[in-house]
Amino acid sequence: MADRGVLLTSRAVEAGWPRRDLTRALRAEGWTRLRQGAWAEPGRDPDLLTRLRAVLFREPRLIVSHGSAAALWRIEVLGGSRRAPLEFIDPQLAIRRLSRDVRVHRQPLGRGDVVERQGLRLTTPTRTLTDLLRRGPRDEALVAVDSALSYRRVGHVRRAPLTRQEEIAAALQSMGPAQGSVRARGRLRLCDPLAGSPAETVARLRMYDAGLHPESQVELRTPDGSRRTVDFLFRAAGLGLEIEGYAYHGSREAHRQDINRFNQLQRCPEIRSLLRFSAEEVFHRPAHMVEEIRATLAHLTGDSTCP
Repeated sequence: MADRGVLLTSRAVEAGWPRRDLTRALRAEGWTRLRQGAWAEPGRDPDLLTRLRAVLFREPRLIVSHGSAAALWRIEVLGGSRRAPLEFIDPQLAIRRLSRDVRVHRQPLGRGDVVERQGLRLTTPTRTLTDLLRRGPRDEALVAVDSALSYRRVGHVRRAPLTRQEEIAAALQSMGPAQGSVRARGRLRLCDPLAGSPAETVARLRMYDAGLHPESQVELRTPDGSRRTVDFLFRAAGLGLEIEGYAYHGSREAHRQDINRFNQLQRCPEIRSLLRFSAEEVFHRPAHMVEEIRATLAHLTGDSTCP
């Protein structure tokens, strides 16, 4: 009766459930209401896939897109996917609105823009990223782009890069002056395939907005010849920056190795000073981060007017 964990009330009635007091009967059996007319089977976590299917069983012409497609591709997005609205494209340009937690974008799709994955039709990684770049906000879009362009561990799964910057640029160029495409091409120039986490992306953007332009992911050598990479480097001043993600360490051994790496970076000839910022500071206290960087640059260069 349920299809991949989702039951439509219309099917329950067809299977012989009483139409009267159907909601009470389903709750009594342990079903979880996903939305009007759709229920998750007892014991099933109403995860993203299940919630998407509940919509698509009612509106099968929709294509999973934008933030929802990003989550399925294991592309990192700011804020996560649990609270975000479910997002779809209606290529027939007919549906305007389904419910408060569902966002339908009415726009055409090319023949190669859609693939099937986990039993759902969704936009490809490249099309997903062009949609995010066109829709905005800027920081959310660039976190997703940086994530998709690099190796990442998302949800305990390590995945390879999903596309290339050149492919995204070509897709945007092919859209011509379509809504948001010009702005999206400008945003794409701010991406960095070397970024290692959403926190690094946001830190880079905060520095960019403040007129600070360090090199990123710079490989250095310690006095004993070991190679170490610093997240950001203001080479002229000798200032290095390290950004920690929320779930970076994972274990005591990983934490120990990170401390050792930090100490070794300080021994590199290019490093005169090394600052370390947590994801909490990057996301919630960016002005403090920028102020610390400015103050340290001024101290290192002896220039109180350092930007």
